[in-house]
Amino acid sequence: MPVATQRVLDAAERKGVKLEVTFFDKSTHTAADAARAVDAEIGQIVKSLVFVSEEVDGIQPFLVLASGANTVDLQLLAAVLTTPRIRRATADEAHELTGFSIGGIPPFGHRQTIKTVMDPDLTRYDTVWAAAGTANAVFPVAPNTLRILTGAVVTPISATQPPHLEPEQAAGASSNA
Repeated sequence: MPVATQRVLDAAERKGVKLEVTFFDKSTHTAADAARAVDAEIGQIVKSLVFVSEEVDGIQPFLVLASGANTVDLQLLAAVLTTPRIRRATADEAHELTGFSIGGIPPFGHRQTIKTVMDPDLTRYDTVWAAAGTANAVFPVAPNTLRILTGAVVTPISATQPPHLEPEQAAGASSNA
């Protein structure tokens, strides 16, 4: 068991939740890779994205749990967090702040407590899939359990896309509007 995955399992267990992690030979680094691997819709994949705001006393991290089908609207996220200057963390910053590498960042089990926002689109599913600390490990979880494990605030943070279209279709549809 990789140390990173054990940290995720331990964090869940401290809150009374036992996770079942699945490991794959190939990477589940992207939402599309993970969806194919677990035979799920891309919307069921939880993207754990680290954002930062540069404050007087240093970098303030934020975690966004976004549906794999969605893109985060940075202006909307800034308004939700009441942080006007927010940006995606670099790979090095994300690793330093969470203890995990991009592509395997789980929704919890980080080095520090991180304020978390969850995409309400994830609640449309009975089960969603999240990274378990490495780029080839995932676990299924009910969205409400995920919310409890992370202490997330559930609020819209996604860019508006036509409903029920794949990202490629949505991009084409929006260019015709």
